[in-house]
Amino acid sequence: MSIPESLLEQSIQINIQQALQEDVGDADITALLTPEHEQATATVISREDMVLAGQPWVNALIQAYDPSVEINWLCNDGDSVQANQVFLKLSGTARSLLTVERAALNFIQTLSAVATRTAEYVRQLDGLHTRLLDTRKTLPGLRIAQKYAVTVGGGQNHRLGLFDAFLIKENHIMAAGGIAEAIARARKIAPGKPVEVEVENWDELDQAIEAHADIVMLDNFSQQQMTDAVRHVAGRCKLEASGNITLNNLRDVATTGVDYISMGVLTKDVKAIDLSMRFNTP
Repeated sequence: MSIPESLLEQSIQINIQQALQEDVGDADITALLTPEHEQATATVISREDMVLAGQPWVNALIQAYDPSVEINWLCNDGDSVQANQVFLKLSGTARSLLTVERAALNFIQTLSAVATRTAEYVRQLDGLHTRLLDTRKTLPGLRIAQKYAVTVGGGQNHRLGLFDAFLIKENHIMAAGGIAEAIARARKIAPGKPVEVEVENWDELDQAIEAHADIVMLDNFSQQQMTDAVRHVAGRCKLEASGNITLNNLRDVATTGVDYISMGVLTKDVKAIDLSMRFNTP
């Protein structure tokens, strides 16, 4: 999946307006301690190695709050940034720089954390055809932002939400009356949209293949079972591995030949990157 440009822009605008409302509110009363027209510069560094992500959010945030602030990115999204390396310079009124600091850094520290972790996991797949996918286990309100960051880190997006692809799980199968019935109904509801089925055993895998699922998710299959499933499917559908996969066994799972591995850990519990903005006045 890829994020449509219109959805990306809409999400950015929603995110930055929420950020400004919750942080600035009616006014930044502490920034009012500085003279109104005093000019300042600021540099932003990371205190740890990271993969940069979040530029569109920071640009939009500053543009919305004070378009006169000059933004100079020394690195681009997707670039590796070393600890203590300056990657962003800002210049404008001291009040504006002080006000946008926290909201801007919040976006960078969170999205760069996602990109950095994703890049670490993707490196485990070097030389293999398996692709790493995210999930819907994202921070509330930051779904599109985090999925953007996953792509910056070299991963790929699973479905963006409940609207752009089918993922038929156990409860859906039971409610629909079976795997074949669920897939057939999905084709009628939204022709052309991907249909994926989660299976827990060999019988369900065969049912999904016979019903022409586009993708089959192998839930908690052992490594040997996944290897056997890849051989059995023989290209009739794409296979996705999920469940009980960690950084330590990620490459082993990929060597089974599955097409995709999906991992919620890329987005749901990332540790923010430690950033610092250094402020200077003439």
